[in-house]
Amino acid sequence: MGETLGLKEAIAMALGGMIGGGIYSAFGIVVAISGKIAWLAFGIAGFIALCAGYSYVQLNELTDDNGGAPTYIEEIVENSTVAGMTGWTLLFGYIGSMALYAYAFSSFFSELIGRLQMALVIPVVNYELLVPIPNLISVLLIGLFVGLNLLGAAETGKVEDVLSFFKVGVIAIFGAWGVWFAYTGQTLTLGFSELGFSPIIGAAMSFVAFQGWQLLMYDQSQFENPTENIRKAIYISIPIATLLYVLVAFTTVSILELSVIAVSPEVSLLYAALPYMGSIGAFIIGISALFSTASAVNATLFSGAQFSRDLIDKGLLPERFSASDDEGVPSKLVIVLGVLSAAFAVYGSLRSITSFASLAFIAVFGAMSYLAFRQRDEIDDMIVALPVIGMVGCVAFFPLLLYNLYLNSPSTFFLVLLIGVVVIGVELIYFERQPIEDAIPGVSK
Repeated sequence: MGETLGLKEAIAMALGGMIGGGIYSAFGIVVAISGKIAWLAFGIAGFIALCAGYSYVQLNELTDDNGGAPTYIEEIVENSTVAGMTGWTLLFGYIGSMALYAYAFSSFFSELIGRLQMALVIPVVNYELLVPIPNLISVLLIGLFVGLNLLGAAETGKVEDVLSFFKVGVIAIFGAWGVWFAYTGQTLTLGFSELGFSPIIGAAMSFVAFQGWQLLMYDQSQFENPTENIRKAIYISIPIATLLYVLVAFTTVSILELSVIAVSPEVSLLYAALPYMGSIGAFIIGISALFSTASAVNATLFSGAQFSRDLIDKGLLPERFSASDDEGVPSKLVIVLGVLSAAFAVYGSLRSITSFASLAFIAVFGAMSYLAFRQRDEIDDMIVALPVIGMVGCVAFFPLLLYNLYLNSPSTFFLVLLIGVVVIGVELIYFERQPIEDAIPGVSK
């Protein structure tokens, strides 16, 4: 293979997966839910994600065949149906994530183009299209990266190293400068007056923003000393990402009115940058958002393809999706992932996409925390409280998020519920097909 990657690259990839797309996509909707105490929502979600990360690390060191949640289940539980359903759930979570990043990209793109037109006094042209321009942008973005992945183009570790730290640097400056600006202007708020269930609901909604680290599990052979470097990368990247989310939350709610965030949650960071960074600073945030969300689509699609190849090799996805050669990208599945992501981005709302993706990762992270707890006697020096916290947190998040959707957005609730039923139904039909076929005369071989 090519170059092997070290700890710095592993941290960069994990941070890029969490900060790169999540800060510009799910952030606004979490703040709109949690209000001025949104920083606590991100703190809670980050801590639960760290506990889940600890569980992943323990399972990764316990098993021989490294490859993420489906591998751990198949090796420890020895149940291919549960392993396959977990893998499919993760794939749908990645589809939701890519749709979310594409949705955010189109929102920032439209906002920047609109501001550029006003700054240059360019007449606004209204094109009558069958598909709205933001939706068209989302589809084109996903289509671009589907094409690049089919051609074999993807970010290398060294390039991802530079790009991720650039993205993190922009957000760190935005957050730290914004907190100082709010503090000196006496507008910095902790929001304790709004303490209630809202930060817990916000934490559940934000879970999609804390899932990028587990992409490291799928191609561990690219890392030097993978077990050790991935363990350190997870323990370093999740706290850093949590701190950055907390800083940005302090900045945004201290500078912007909540009514502004509620109306335009997807571009709230750009609006928050205007008072203290000016038009140029806001433009830099916008460009960083475009770059970060586009990069997140590419990285998620690439990792999803690698993950899918492992599922195919284990017989957990149909063989017809396999690549023509052992090392190639499963092109048919890349196209399917792209089409589903594009459809979700076009027909889903920001809340429905974020909710669906977060629910998928809550379910899997909770299951891995439970699995680690169940294997506590097999793992030396395990801090048992951490898997328990991860498990309990995810068990609480799942129904609370659904209940909040039912109360505040019934249409989104029923849409997410319908998608979940369809996904689970398809999984059950696929993985239980052989017993069904054997029971039908003339169908079984």
